[in-house]
Amino acid sequence: MMTRAADGKASKTRTTFRMTCKVAIMIAAPHETLWHLLTDAANYTRWNSTLSTLEGNISPGGVVRMTVPQAPGRTFKAKVSEFEPNQSMVWRDGFAPIFQGVRTFTLEQRGADATYFTMSEEFSGLMLPLIAGKLPDFQPIFERYAADLKHAAEKA
Repeated sequence: MMTRAADGKASKTRTTFRMTCKVAIMIAAPHETLWHLLTDAANYTRWNSTLSTLEGNISPGGVVRMTVPQAPGRTFKAKVSEFEPNQSMVWRDGFAPIFQGVRTFTLEQRGADATYFTMSEEFSGLMLPLIAGKLPDFQPIFERYAADLKHAAEKA
């Protein structure tokens, strides 16, 4: 289990068949503001510099397709598998037990105008030892994601 202060610094853990990256940050905005940013697919790339494109439906059972600067020419597809408005959602990609990525977003309201945001991604599966070296370093990506969300939410 990883614990981090809400300082926007990402942490990473790795075992043979599991790798997790996590970031947490305190944002001076109500959780509804963050939720709107996190679920508005049409405007995601306006505030999120870690994505080149994002298309799809960020809702229960929805599917999103995204491209990232770190993997030009490759499109990632994730299904929104859990969705609790203004609280949390989970995006899944891949096939367990071969290889799977699970990204979890969590919002905790802290007072009238503050939200504790966490995002984690867990990669797991039998193929992880073979492809882990080809995955980008997610720590700076997660830190930039959290900083972009904080900037957009506090400006809103």
